Amino acid sequence: MNYTLQITINVPREVFIEKMDNLDNLKHWQKGLKKIVPISGASGQEGSKTKLSYEINKREMEMVETVITRKMPEEFHATYDTQGVHNIQKNYFIDNQDNTTTWRSETEFKFSSFGLRVLAFFMPKVFKKQSLKYMNDFKAFAEEGKSVLEKEV
Repeated sequence: MNYTLQITINVPREVFIEKMDNLDNLKHWQKGLKKIVPISGASGQEGSKTKLSYEINKREMEMVETVITRKMPEEFHATYDTQGVHNIQKNYFIDNQDNTTTWRSETEFKFSSFGLRVLAFFMPKVFKKQSLKYMNDFKAFAEEGKSVLEKEV
């Protein structure tokens, strides 16, 4: 399953990258993120691996991020692996002349179990909707300083 999403953030790319490229900020725009544990390499650098732990709908989920390409401030590509799912994310950050940043995300999901393949076939919008939610939550964080942590009270 493949899809591309794009959103414009009303901050210059320099500010966008400063907020995006900071592990401490993830919790402010990735709802449910509970823990970040480096596994190998320098976090966020090419070849590094990091375990991300989430609680979503009262269920625990862990995934491993592997950074594939880091050409900041233009692009950042990584894979995310969890039980039965391999996700490839290619993110591009476009510096617009009006001091805004366009974030284009190309996403590919590969499923190893029949059940997940069926779910993805019948409900592809669920995956796309979650990706867009993260992007919109980042937009609110970058533009207004709004954190998803404030909503959890």
